[in-house]
Parts: sequence; C-alpha cells; structure tokens
Amino acid sequence: MAEEHRCQAPEGHRLCTNNCGFIGNPTTMNLCSKCYRDIRLKLQEEASTKSTIETALSSSTSSPPSPAVVSIPCISNSTVTTLTKDAIPTGLKSEAVQPNRCGSCRKRVGLTGFKCRCGVTFCGTHRYPEKHVCSFDFKTVGREEIARANPVIKATKLERI
Repeated sequence: MAEEHRCQAPEGHRLCTNNCGFIGNPTTMNLCSKCYRDIRLKLQEEASTKSTIETALSSSTSSPPSPAVVSIPCISNSTVTTLTKDAIPTGLKSEAVQPNRCGSCRKRVGLTGFKCRCGVTFCGTHRYPEKHVCSFDFKTVGREEIARANPVIKATKLERI
C-alpha cells in the first residue's frame, strides 16, 4: 500500500516542475535540489563560454549582453518554465561531482577509486589502461614530453676562410 502512494506528494508540498518525482521547493522555483543544481550548472557553463567568446572576439560593438535563458519542459502539462540568470542566488557555490562508480563494471568505488588519464574513475580491477580499453593516447603524450625535455640544439655555421 505504501508503494501506491510513493509518487504522490504529501499535502502542502508540490512535486518538482521537471516531474522527476521529488518534492520541489518554492525558493528554487518549485524544482527539486538536483534539477535546480543541474540548471544552475548549465547556466554557469553558458555564461563562461559566452564570456570567453566575448573576450576572444573583442569586437568594438558595445551592445549589452542578453540574459541567459533556460527552458524547462514540463511533462505533466504543456507549459514551459523559463529561468533567467538573474533569478539564481549568487551566494550558492557550485561543486564538481566526482563519480563514485567504476566506468567498466559500475561497481561502487568510494574513496578507493582510481582516476585514469582518460578522465574516468575505475575500481582496482579496471584501473590499468589495458583492462578498460583506455581512449587516452599515451604514445603522443610521451613523444611530446621527450621533445620538450630534449630540445634540438643547432650550432651556427662556421664561415670558411
């Protein structure tokens, strides 16, 4: 009987507007904490890429930047909620989430996980590149390190007398 009422919110609470099944909070625009964090990270990435593009271009146009807008489609009804960059509180800091499962066998690794040079975390069994079919190119990196460590020294030519 408890399974029948599991997806329903208690009285006074509203479900997340993304319809993920969790309870939304009015301070986070009726989104659950996970959906709100995902939207904030997406906005920050867009803002950082936008600022890097603007600094790279350094054009003489002085138009003010438009606020970033993210659309959140609601599955339950056909409305679309928009979120502007100004609506997100700036006091909250973002943290990168470290995966806690092996990239090959999906085993929980916790603190004992090994981060490979390809950027994925693995368990003790799959930590070696030949065990998890690593996509990192070790040969190219090795050649670049050798070239950096041993620069070509070329003497000037001697003039013949």
